[in-house]
Amino acid sequence: SPGSLRRAGNEEFRRGQYGPAAALYSRALAQLEASGDAAAEERSVLLANRAACHLKDGACSLCVADCTRYPLAYVDYKTVLQVDCSVQAAHDGVNRMTKALLEKDGVNWRQNLPPIPTVPLSAQTRWSVPSARAPGANAPPATAPQGKPDQTAAGMERARALKEEGNELVKKGNHKKAVEKYSESLKLNQECATYTNRALCYLTLKQYKEAAQDCTEALKLDPKNVKALYRRAQALKELKDYKSSIADIKTLLKTEPKNTAALRLLQELNKA
Repeated sequence: SPGSLRRAGNEEFRRGQYGPAAALYSRALAQLEASGDAAAEERSVLLANRAACHLKDGACSLCVADCTRYPLAYVDYKTVLQVDCSVQAAHDGVNRMTKALLEKDGVNWRQNLPPIPTVPLSAQTRWSVPSARAPGANAPPATAPQGKPDQTAAGMERARALKEEGNELVKKGNHKKAVEKYSESLKLNQECATYTNRALCYLTLKQYKEAAQDCTEALKLDPKNVKALYRRAQALKELKDYKSSIADIKTLLKTEPKNTAALRLLQELNKA
């Protein structure tokens, strides 16, 4: 069964046998294809595992510069995101591979990629709207965009492009326009960094309630996010909620005890 093949693959992987492990994962994937099963979760796990094999194998071959494996890993990560766009490891993997391939092949790196398989819609993880079910009944994980069934690769790409446009506008000092871009991006993909970027704009525009709210959303996605804690503390200070502001800074300092900006803000708060 695909499950037992995956476990056998994991065993090989643990022993450092990356080639045999990848072969087992490939066999498991082929079986899932054959059974026409919409086992999206199993597929995304297998693909992510196989991508890890490609990377390990590439890095462990005698000549580390032999990056023939990067395109294979890139394709697997991209396929994972089609199956289930909420897999953070795959987003990170795609970003890492893009960097590596850019360095290796230059701007035309995409031309050297093997084709990325199109995942049939039936095999893509669908997040149904939570309210349509009994409360808490196998609700999607927190990172899953809820009630957004069409989280396609194209949607994610568009969200990223809008975020970049927002970042460019911030550099030019146009925070109002940047807020619009970040808001459009967040409709497509609720990403922590987009929330903290928009919070920064709101702080600059003196919209402190909105800034605090964005930081709260970011912290739901990443509870220890330093930027979100710092910016929420700044917003709360302006809203004269000194107690909550101090609490955020203290939480931040647990992660980064030497964060000078946070230490400075704490001094000001203690005087307030």
